[in-house]
Amino acid sequence: MPPFTGHVNPMIGVAAELAARGHRVAWAGDADLLGDLLPPGSAVHPCAGLDTARPAGLRGFAALKHLWDNVLLPLTEAMTPGVEAALDAEDPDVVVADQQAFAGAFAAERRGLPWVTSATTSSELIDPLATLPAVAAGIEERLTGLRARFGAPGGVDPRFSPRLTLAFTSAALVPGEPTAAGPVRFVGPVPRPAEPHPFDFARLDPERPLVYVSLGTVNDDAGARFLTECAAALAERPHLQGVIADPAGVVTAPHVITAARLPQQAVLDRAAAVVCHAGHNTVCESLARGLPLVVAPIRDDQPVIAEQVTAAGAGVRLRFAHATARHIGQAVDAVVADPAHRAAAHRIRESFAAAGGAPAAANALEELL
Repeated sequence: MPPFTGHVNPMIGVAAELAARGHRVAWAGDADLLGDLLPPGSAVHPCAGLDTARPAGLRGFAALKHLWDNVLLPLTEAMTPGVEAALDAEDPDVVVADQQAFAGAFAAERRGLPWVTSATTSSELIDPLATLPAVAAGIEERLTGLRARFGAPGGVDPRFSPRLTLAFTSAALVPGEPTAAGPVRFVGPVPRPAEPHPFDFARLDPERPLVYVSLGTVNDDAGARFLTECAAALAERPHLQGVIADPAGVVTAPHVITAARLPQQAVLDRAAAVVCHAGHNTVCESLARGLPLVVAPIRDDQPVIAEQVTAAGAGVRLRFAHATARHIGQAVDAVVADPAHRAAAHRIRESFAAAGGAPAAANALEELL
């Protein structure tokens, strides 16, 4: 696993299902992160750490270039010795490698071990760079260099196993044929463990529809501006109640409920609509409850996921850098009032449930074994 919480969370449920069936599961990755997320007693093989923080304000191609050159490529080099040591210690029957933990795919490939891709975002299941051939060529050049250093001769793309990709989404969000090199099993999202963050649910007004707002980690002025505009939009709609995840404490508005950390899933259980940056976890957790979305993507896979949400009819997309209280308010009105958005979100919820979750992922791994 790479040192990204959202990539680890779905596999926790799969690991628990495998363990309940009598399989041994071991982890390789950032020991501190895994120690915080995994159940006590989990077998963890540490990999060298890497500062994955990115400068505030990176958008578009600049953000993609930084992700590859300053995160994914050095992460492969940093993780490789730890992954090799884990394989030596465990002698596994199969390796599950996250799409951004290339070290796992390369190490398994070199040893001739079967490996499976864990795809925790739906953006790579289509070709997001089909209309940007120069950018796609740049990424392929980087992958070719990585393969030469870490992979087996004639190896494949480390983002897609030739044997199996576990996609933690459903075909309702990813229409058409996936671009993965091998078979793709849509297993739907796997719920993460409930967050222990305290929240006074007695503050919620059951008579007013609840709109939940979250941008993940807000670390720049643009994020602060967007949350402030969200608060202003909700101020103009007293018939709605707003709950804003505000880790940096940038919103000062008495008419909305704010908190640095919230039990997101418990709040979503009471929500009528969600405003977010199209992060895969929040999108899936919302759609798993049939909640329509207002999506304002910032960078990375978020624009692709936002497009998937709107193409499915389950939400309205905004321009993150330019959305004002008026734009946000109109989008919230649309997803709250228009039954078509809610009906589309309900269709996706049903497709998630039918996909099977952790048991379906465990079944796919057992079939491979």
